[in-house]
Amino acid sequence: MLSRLTYTFRETWASFRRNMTLTAAAIITSAVSLLIFGLTLLMQRGFDNLLVAWEGDVEMIVYVNAGATEAQRATIQEALDSLPQQIESWSYCDTECSLAEAQRLLAGDPSTLNLLTAENIPTQYKVVPTDATDVDTLRQLRESLRGLPNVQTIVLADEQLDVISKLKGFVGLYTVILSITLLFAAILLIWNTIRTAMYARRREIEVMKLVGATDWFIRIPFMLEGLLQGFIGGLAACGGLWIINNRWTAGVADFPPNSGFAALVVSDGFVFQSMLILLAIGMVAGAIGSGIAASRFLDV
Repeated sequence: MLSRLTYTFRETWASFRRNMTLTAAAIITSAVSLLIFGLTLLMQRGFDNLLVAWEGDVEMIVYVNAGATEAQRATIQEALDSLPQQIESWSYCDTECSLAEAQRLLAGDPSTLNLLTAENIPTQYKVVPTDATDVDTLRQLRESLRGLPNVQTIVLADEQLDVISKLKGFVGLYTVILSITLLFAAILLIWNTIRTAMYARRREIEVMKLVGATDWFIRIPFMLEGLLQGFIGGLAACGGLWIINNRWTAGVADFPPNSGFAALVVSDGFVFQSMLILLAIGMVAGAIGSGIAASRFLDV
């Protein structure tokens, strides 16, 4: 068993050295494609952060003063319930919910985020209107609720949601298309690398088959080579993703507090998940390219 493993890794390393130029091209192409895909995931997450307060057809948010008691909030709830023709439904986001939302919306503004506590953060009522397309009606509704006790401020979505959604769809679509195209090119390069390696060693393969070596025994080193190419490309993409995200996070910290870019910062947990996805995709792509080539060109 140990001798077989030694043989597999030795032959894989030998193929790496024989086809260094093709191997480097395959790794670079896969790394670039995976990096673009990883950046797409981060951008989509950033746009999701911008939309987190407006999920579920919410078009109006009523912010309530921190520390308002349940009895004080009852006045606001009665006002919301008294407008069935204008308000389809509403939900209350308590202190814990508001803090969790702030963690995403203010990820790029740690100084402001650190100032928010359970004692001073405003809670909120998220309102779903009966007609979200009528901006004038929404503004009239805001004016009717603005004077209620303990209402801090009322925010409308207006045209912002449409702009954010369109931008998210446009950026996501074209970056995904570009990354898939480049990933396909990487698979073709890996496929060509394995084909070249097998052709260069066609006499060795013929001798191995004559002495009884199975097809899988011959294939495994070549398939492992392709898998490693995808894995190395994935590692390079992960490194690039981490550097770019850190630079973006540091840059956003210098923006004005009300610029709106703080929500576009993605937390480290999601970045780590994205890295695992990139590694998995890279290894699968490498295995697919090398597996097809090793099966198709075995009889050389």
